[in-house]
Formats: sequence, structure tokens, C-alpha cells
Amino acid sequence: MSMYQLPEHSLLRKKQFLYGVATASFQIEGAADSRLPCIWDTFCATAGKIKDGSDGKTACDHLRLWRDDLDLIESLGVDAYRLSLSWPRLIQLDGELNPTGLQFYIDLLDELKARNIKSFVTLYHWDLPQHLEDKGGWLNRETAYKFADYVEKVSTAFGDRVYSYATLNEPFCSSFLGYEVGVHAPGLTGRGNGRKSAHHLLLAHGLGLQVLRRTAPHALNGLVLNFTPCYPHTDSAADKAVAEQADQYYNQWYLQPVMTGQYPDYFQKLIAEEKPDIQPGDMALISQPLDFLGVNFYTRHVYTANSDQEFAVVDMKDAEKTDIGWEIYPQAFYDLLTSMHQKYKLPPIYITENGAAGADHVEEGQVHDEQRQRYYQLHLNAVHQAVEAGVDVQGYFAWSLMDNFEWAEGYSKRFGIVYVDYNTQQRTIKQSGHAYRQLLQSRT
Repeated sequence: MSMYQLPEHSLLRKKQFLYGVATASFQIEGAADSRLPCIWDTFCATAGKIKDGSDGKTACDHLRLWRDDLDLIESLGVDAYRLSLSWPRLIQLDGELNPTGLQFYIDLLDELKARNIKSFVTLYHWDLPQHLEDKGGWLNRETAYKFADYVEKVSTAFGDRVYSYATLNEPFCSSFLGYEVGVHAPGLTGRGNGRKSAHHLLLAHGLGLQVLRRTAPHALNGLVLNFTPCYPHTDSAADKAVAEQADQYYNQWYLQPVMTGQYPDYFQKLIAEEKPDIQPGDMALISQPLDFLGVNFYTRHVYTANSDQEFAVVDMKDAEKTDIGWEIYPQAFYDLLTSMHQKYKLPPIYITENGAAGADHVEEGQVHDEQRQRYYQLHLNAVHQAVEAGVDVQGYFAWSLMDNFEWAEGYSKRFGIVYVDYNTQQRTIKQSGHAYRQLLQSRT
């Protein structure tokens, strides 16, 4: 497969449809000694938390190799680069900007602009400064105000360098995985912790957006949410009901408050101590209009009511899966985009993450990642079909630019369209990356 094939008339074949690649600070930057510690440093240092026992201290050494990495990005022919900022690299213990950290990002943003690559900047991609976690982290309402202060300082310092800001990346992962089931940093558990941290994250989004309206009025300002569509295992009323409740709990919990100012009906099922403390004005702040919504999609989940678990996921044994064990089911991508479009009055959508983990290796200077190529082809088709059905999708970012520190999986899972040899830091564009470049070159 030399190039991703899309219909001639498709919006996705036209120059106005934006294509990019995405990364996140903790996953690629390294240079951990030149910033404050964050919750992922602590989590990595806790025995048994990271599958391969690794950490993000060096990662892809991007802080040192960033100019080479920009050459790489430019060589792919993308319109945009989605990166995240390291809060603990930018803000010192005294709350003031760190000049060295700030200069790194200013140089990077200036260089992107010089190369005519639009910067999509995520302000928070999970690396909360550890000193804030020590005061309660996202369980402490004050952290949302600390976030707003960080956004103010950074966006003011950046001036007009940034094309787009996202306040948060995937608050579901921060709250549910980090504070409710404990498989991500900071590793806390309990439904009350999960729901309270989610509310404070959404509050931080609202406060941050308010700041950006003032400090970066010309930027596209929004939020990035991840979605794992929920399907019933059978057509039984019980399976349908549990799939609907799971959707409220995992997906709509983050989207519905932003779109409508209300939590889903499932909120009423929480006992008193599990409910977040919602103060007057919170929901209005959370539900301010967005310039765009970022949608991250990888897979779906199938649910059954025939279990003692509330939300029992069925393993689709015969389905094709990626190296991380996620089912390849592109129909869910189309279903997600069209159902959201029907349910809410959405702002323009950017697909901010989509991609696949593969068991990749270099052979004679090449990486043949056939499954990933197929994955991208099927999912670009699904986006095309959603656009044809009336969904306003304006861009697509491949996750990820390069293999990197994959959170609790360490370096054991590779999502990149560029292969990274962690011993030498050598980068090799995979076949999927070459095909992506060819698609971008073929646009009209």
C-alpha cells in the first residue's frame, strides 16, 4: 500500500482540510532534571506501576533533538503539529515562569511558524507538578485556579505564536485512570476521587478558556476529549441499558457538561460522598462555547449485563486487535462522530488523536507496519464518511509522530509513524509515515 486512498471529491483530499502529527511533553521530551518533578515521575519510581519498569527521564530526548525533530515533521509535509507543554518545565515553585523552560517553547513555536506549520498547543497533558499533587492535586479545587494562573502566564508570554490552544487532553484519563482506578498517575482509587477530580479538571478547563479568550483571542481555543464508544453485546434490553450507562459514565461525563452545562443522568446514581462539590457558577463556566472540540479515538468497548460487575467489557476474541490489545473497529469512529453531531450543537471538530500500536522493528532500514497502514486507511475512510454525513470535521492528527513513552506501558508499545531506537535515538519513518506523506502531497 503506497498511499492512503480517499475518493477524489473527498474534503480529506483538499488543501483546506488540515493534517498533522501529535506528541506530548512527558512522552518525548526527557531532560527531567531541567524541570520540576511531576506526578508521572513519582508514579514511574513506584515499583510495579510501569510495565517495563521504565520512566520518562530521557524518553525521545526531544528537548535536545527538537530541531532534528522539526526537520522530520516538516519532511512529512504536515500542516500542523500538536504538542503539549510541560507545566513543571514552565512554572517554578514560586509560581513564576521558568525562563529556560519558556525559551525552549518560544524557540520551538518560532521555528514552527518560520516553517509555516501551525502549532496546536495542549496546556495540560497529565504531567501535574508533584508539589501540587502533594496538596491534593485534582482533588483540591485550588488546583483548577493554579491551572488558570499557569495558562495566563504562558499564553501571555507566547503572544500570537500559537494557532490553537487546548486546555486539557483527555480529562477522562486524568480522573478515571489516575484517581479512580489508579492505573495512571497519581495512582489513587475510589469512585468519589474519580468524580471529584473530573469536576475540578472540567472547572480548570472553564477557567483556562476564560483566560485564553482574553490573552489569546485570535487563537482557536478548545478542549480535547477521548471517546471509547459503548456497544451492547446483544440486542437484549439489559445489554442496551448497560451500554447506555457506560457511555454516560465514560464518555458523556466529560462532553455533556461542556456542551449543556449538566452532568448525565447517571450522576443521580452516585451516593452523596461520591458526588463532586458543585459550586454556583461552576456549570456555566464549564459550558462556555468552544472554538473547536478535539476528538481522540482508538477503539470501542462492548458491554454485557450478564456479570456481577457494573460495566463488564466483553473481550471480542475473534476481532483483529492492535499490539496493545485494542479491537480495530472503524465503524465506531463513524458512529461516534455522527451520534455526537445528532445529539449536540457541536463546534468544528478536529480529530486530535487516532492511531495504532504495532510490534514494529527495523529491517534493512525500513519498518513495514502493514496493520497500522490499514488502520489509518480504514479510519480516514470513516472520517470521510462522517463528513459526507454532515459532521464538521476540519482536521486530522496522527497519533503519534514517533514512538515514545506510552504511560503505564512504558516503551513496550509503539504508536509512532516514525520508529525510535531508544539506544541511539535514531528516527526511521515507517511505511505508514511514508503513506501519510504521499497522501498530503496528493491533495488538490
